[in-house]
Amino acid sequence: MPRSLDPETVPAPDAAPRQTRRYAQKRDAILHAAAALINEAGVKGTTLADVARSVGLMTNSVTYYYRRKEDLAAACFLHTIGVLDGLVARAEAAPDGPARLARLLDLAVAHRAATAAGEEPDIAVLHDVRALPAPQAESVFSAYNALFRRLRGLFDEDGLDRQDRNARTHLLLSVLHSTRLWIGRYEPRDYARAGARMADLLTHGMAAPGFAWRPAPLPEQSPPEESEVSPEAFLRAATILINQQGYRGASVEKISGLLKVTKGSFYHHNDNKDDLVANCFARSFAQIRAVQDAAASRGGCGWDRICTASATLVRSQLGPGGPLLRVTAFSALPEALRTETRRTMNRLTERFGFCLVDGMADGSVRPLDAGIAAQLVSSMVNAAAELPAWVPGVTPDNAADLYARPLFLGLFVPAAR
Repeated sequence: MPRSLDPETVPAPDAAPRQTRRYAQKRDAILHAAAALINEAGVKGTTLADVARSVGLMTNSVTYYYRRKEDLAAACFLHTIGVLDGLVARAEAAPDGPARLARLLDLAVAHRAATAAGEEPDIAVLHDVRALPAPQAESVFSAYNALFRRLRGLFDEDGLDRQDRNARTHLLLSVLHSTRLWIGRYEPRDYARAGARMADLLTHGMAAPGFAWRPAPLPEQSPPEESEVSPEAFLRAATILINQQGYRGASVEKISGLLKVTKGSFYHHNDNKDDLVANCFARSFAQIRAVQDAAASRGGCGWDRICTASATLVRSQLGPGGPLLRVTAFSALPEALRTETRRTMNRLTERFGFCLVDGMADGSVRPLDAGIAAQLVSSMVNAAAELPAWVPGVTPDNAADLYARPLFLGLFVPAAR
């Protein structure tokens, strides 16, 4: 279990044990309720009054434990990081990198199974961390950086330089974070099997013997020529802000401010923010679909097609046509929009699976679980927009070799040189 994350709220040492337990139980109930609400509505869409109602308290009672909503949100995120850090610590006891990876994934899916069974409360998803103000954001980022460094130790034994280790650590964390989006397709009793298949894919890659990483990235599609108030400019600005601050954090004022235009200009080009966000998803989906179609049209074996599509999408995430809207934006969307966007994203993920199944049929992809492998590919592509934050020196030209190649050949393969 993680250590106490809110020392200022711990009772005095001479408090009676019963009072200490009661205090801790109530604090934990508030924390878990807030995590569920943050996962549903984001930091900006969660209020202390909402949290208080969910645990049967008055709002003033919640402020006794957490003075501000931002303090409570930060405590939720720190708790999540503490849980993940605890899993990594337990996995470190395994004898080598692949064994530690397998142990970590087994522990992670076991935690998800306990959550699904109601045996453990859910933890807050970390996608909304950037919506925190200072100083709360600094404490959460510091803890996450420490987690990143600890997990990076998984690759210390393999002769990789810092850039390669950072890219692989970001890939592994992206896969861990995204598991919650798709593992619910399985029975909780089968989560361990899913985790074992993830470990096999991440350790051994997807290529059949004799097939190397050889993507032929498709010609980059030039984005439409923009004026500062073009529809494309609004879509890109909104996508960037939603990725950074969540659906509710990306206000009309902030979108307009990023483009240096007035709110009046925003409403001249957009009926409302919900429609703009729907169009952002449509834009991202169209980009993924177009690359998948172009890779299929080029032909070749299944291995070549999925490598080409993936490398192209990773490169474009860092280019003038990027970024794609992160799937983490789903959680705070209105219900109707959330359902439809999830459905479309799942369909696009299945299209990666078609390439893998074709590859198994033509001998270019080794026997594997195509459904889980497609989810890993989709997760990798989706998180590529954040590479510059974690991999200094990454560029559109080297991103696929640093970041996508280890997924397809295995996280412990030597670096591309």
